[in-house]
Amino acid sequence: MTRQFFCVITAIFVASIIPAAAQAQNPTKVPRIGYISGTGTSSDQGPYVEALRQGLRDLGHVEGKNFVIEYRGAEGNLDHIPKLVNELVQLKVDVIVAPIPGVIRSAKQATKTIPIVMVTGIDPVTSGWVSSLARPGGNITGIATLAQDLNGKRLELLTEAVPRISRVGVLWTPNDRTATVNFKEYEAAASALKVQLQSFEVRLEDPDIEAAFQIAVKTRANALITITTAALFLKQKQIADLAVKHRLPTMFQGSTWVDAGGLMSYSTNDIDALHRAAKYVDKILKGAKPADLPVEQPTKYEMVINLKTAKQIGLTIPQKVLVRADRVIK
Repeated sequence: MTRQFFCVITAIFVASIIPAAAQAQNPTKVPRIGYISGTGTSSDQGPYVEALRQGLRDLGHVEGKNFVIEYRGAEGNLDHIPKLVNELVQLKVDVIVAPIPGVIRSAKQATKTIPIVMVTGIDPVTSGWVSSLARPGGNITGIATLAQDLNGKRLELLTEAVPRISRVGVLWTPNDRTATVNFKEYEAAASALKVQLQSFEVRLEDPDIEAAFQIAVKTRANALITITTAALFLKQKQIADLAVKHRLPTMFQGSTWVDAGGLMSYSTNDIDALHRAAKYVDKILKGAKPADLPVEQPTKYEMVINLKTAKQIGLTIPQKVLVRADRVIK
């Protein structure tokens, strides 16, 4: 009887420690989310990845407990992006968040199995990333802000804010594919509005912003539009300051430029887009397939005007333009 009792107690004890031992050997896997920034650095990840983090937190996720972000920053050098993407693929992350076209292209080439959540300003269908917005197919889905479709509207708003302008300069990097598409959009819009477009080209690898502005002044440009690329995004403050110095009204593709001292922007809210991208990540981590998740399009665009900058360059924004602004910086 004593021997039987001992055997039962021993069996119960062994049964109780096996699950604990197994759990110690096979801890719960924490999903890893890959994120590549075109402009961020290891010490300064920027506001966009933080918006993604906040979006995940709002959905009940806890960083370090049920998600971690594998962050990589290209620091403005787009040539580094394929290498950074391959690092994430080799790590076998659960999802890749791709916030710029270069990352989307590289990720699409690097993997057919890891889900990719894109946030893009260009048409993902014509770019060949998804089959359609309603049914993406493949391993890519996300948010298409279609920012380039707004180029004509940006130029139109600029002509309304700065009456009687005839020559508008475009600061851009022609060896960037997305920038080239955007420039063609502006050319078509300028022709329709009977505005002369002046091209101020800078190098993608080492943009000489000062030289571009000197040419703009010499050719008597009335205003300036900047086509956002990673290289120029890193120069936001310098571009805004030089525009004020030379009293040039400016139009940009995102509100962060206006916060940095630019005059105007018209776009979707990119911070909000990254926040909303968290919903895609959440669904994918719960088992949804990118092929079945429709690409989301924006429902609202915002115009931001910096009146402080307008005053510095001696410009009075017409009231009919001001009343249409979603945010005014005073």
